[in-house]
Amino acid sequence: MVELEIEGTTATVHVTGTHRVLALREHVSFDLARVTGLGPAPVDMRPPWLRAPGTFFPGVIAAGIFRGKGRKEFWDTRFDGHAVLIELAGTDFTRLVVDVEDPEATLRTLTRAARAA
Repeated sequence: MVELEIEGTTATVHVTGTHRVLALREHVSFDLARVTGLGPAPVDMRPPWLRAPGTFFPGVIAAGIFRGKGRKEFWDTRFDGHAVLIELAGTDFTRLVVDVEDPEATLRTLTRAARAA
């Protein structure tokens, strides 16, 4: 699970607990003006095929950086229905898929902040 922090026009996703070890990353930051799409992540969604670096056990956990054709994504999810999908353009990552405590509240917060950016 991650914690989201919004400061000005920058959002930072803080990876918490043991997921820091599994994802090999403590945080990911992005400019809110670069958000192109937001929504709940489907439970059956899977990361791109190339994991570098990170952890992936199908249907159990995806944590870390995953690459596919023209894509670089950060994932931290246990595939339990608590993940949000953040599509980005013009940043280091093209997509974030992360578990949050309250997906609906997180999406509302991100939507408001992205509109204001």
